[in-house]
Amino acid sequence: MLSFQARIVTIILITIVLGWIFSQLYGLVGGLLAALIFLTILLVHQLWHAQNFTKLLMTARYGDVPGALGIWGEIYYRLHKLVKGWRDQVLEVEKQHQRFIQAIQASPNGVIMLNEDDQIEWCNEVAEQHFGIQARRDAMQRITHILRKPAFVQYILRQNYRDPVRLTNMGLYEQYSLDVQIFPYGDKQKLVLSQDISQIEKTDAMRRDFVANVSHELKTPLTVMAGFLETVQELDLTAEERQKYLGLISAQTGRMKNLVDDLLTLAKLEGNPEPPISQTVRVSQLMQRLVMDAEGLSQGAHRIRSEILSNKDFLGDEAEIYSAFSNLVSNAIRYTPAGGEVTVIWKDADEGGVEFVVMDTGPGIAEEHIPRLTERFYRVDRSRSRETGGTGLGLAIVKHVATRHQGELRITSSLGIGSRFTIFIPAQRVVSE
Repeated sequence: MLSFQARIVTIILITIVLGWIFSQLYGLVGGLLAALIFLTILLVHQLWHAQNFTKLLMTARYGDVPGALGIWGEIYYRLHKLVKGWRDQVLEVEKQHQRFIQAIQASPNGVIMLNEDDQIEWCNEVAEQHFGIQARRDAMQRITHILRKPAFVQYILRQNYRDPVRLTNMGLYEQYSLDVQIFPYGDKQKLVLSQDISQIEKTDAMRRDFVANVSHELKTPLTVMAGFLETVQELDLTAEERQKYLGLISAQTGRMKNLVDDLLTLAKLEGNPEPPISQTVRVSQLMQRLVMDAEGLSQGAHRIRSEILSNKDFLGDEAEIYSAFSNLVSNAIRYTPAGGEVTVIWKDADEGGVEFVVMDTGPGIAEEHIPRLTERFYRVDRSRSRETGGTGLGLAIVKHVATRHQGELRITSSLGIGSRFTIFIPAQRVVSE
């Protein structure tokens, strides 16, 4: 490729040679005229390429580079290479931008970008849900005009963002509790991050209720025992009276033991993986044990009926299943008045599953209580529960066992008629004989 100086020298030499040749043929005037025509054609050619080059710069698209010889060919080639490099860089930046946006959209936290005037420049979909905003509609709106919670307004004006601010009843349906924190960046811009802590708050509330309930359940028998012990120590009792009080103390001790046992059972169920699918629960044998236990607990006060309508067994932990089934049977006997009937059924269910059903003719349960029956320490009638020796954890244990076997606990009841408790076992755990 010739240098610029070489090109100039070449043009001058060509002009001189053409002028000399034509001057020899047509005289001096002819030679000058030929040189002038050559230079004019060369100038027009250069102007044409210059015009094309200008249009190319104004309206160029990648790939629209005309072909040419000489210096213009080199210019077009270098321009094509430069544009290609710029285009590749732009495409890479766009890809990185898209990956960045996708990463933020995938975040479980809300993200809002504010400019120096606290106006919304961008937010992800989670932030839209958390704050009840819309990115397009609310773009360039001051965030304090949309989010008017006094705690947040004071937080953003105070400009002390070291700790998050907690906001409740957030979202379109006021269903979120959020921890919101601001992080300044760039040129007086701000990044607003929100974290949904609704489940954490719910868990904390359950933990507080659990601790309070356990404390209350233990405090009551301990108080009773302390009173009985004080009576035994301070009063001059006969052997029969002393034995009576010791029996009452023993009953309260047994109540505390049952409570602790149930708590340990719940902890074990929650902490262990799902039961294996290699162990078969033999239901016919289990039903025999349950009926014998029921008759022993009833002491002839109830009619106990047992129906095995399916020959199917299932895979699971037999100890857990016995605990759950036995819990339902003992509850039915304890809460059914003398002379009532308790029916235990094993039968096929829909979609290839099986069901263990316990029905009683007890007083029944009001509909508003049914959704909460599996909550820990929830009792419809606390005094009645204590009389029957219940800990308030039985149905919570039953629900955990059913869930761990991919099953479900179903409860229906009618006041004055009785209740029906069903443990459903799905088809994937059923073993056909």
